[in-house]
Amino acid sequence: MGDVLLALSIPVLVFGGGIYAACDCWWRRRHPAPPSPYTHRAARLAEQEMLLLAEEIVDDAHAALGPLYEAPAVPRPGGPLAGLKPEASRASRSGATPDRGPSRPAAARKR
Repeated sequence: MGDVLLALSIPVLVFGGGIYAACDCWWRRRHPAPPSPYTHRAARLAEQEMLLLAEEIVDDAHAALGPLYEAPAVPRPGGPLAGLKPEASRASRSGATPDRGPSRPAAARKR
């Protein structure tokens, strides 16, 4: 008799699970859950809020550091040498060749 009850309990459990799922589905259709805070609209609102905060940070930084970038350029006291092109004067001051080719090798040192 115990084997028959064990064999019949499996279909009873499957049938009971099906009834429970059908009732649960019916109940959820009749009583829907409140909308989730993680909907697309909530995500868009959070994104807009984040953009406004970032814009405020950038505006504050520009207000604080803007004068550093807006100052007029002051010519250097030395200026370019008279009679030379600006490229040549820059090359003569830095020791670089005026063209963009490779430099000459340095002279060998004697010890």
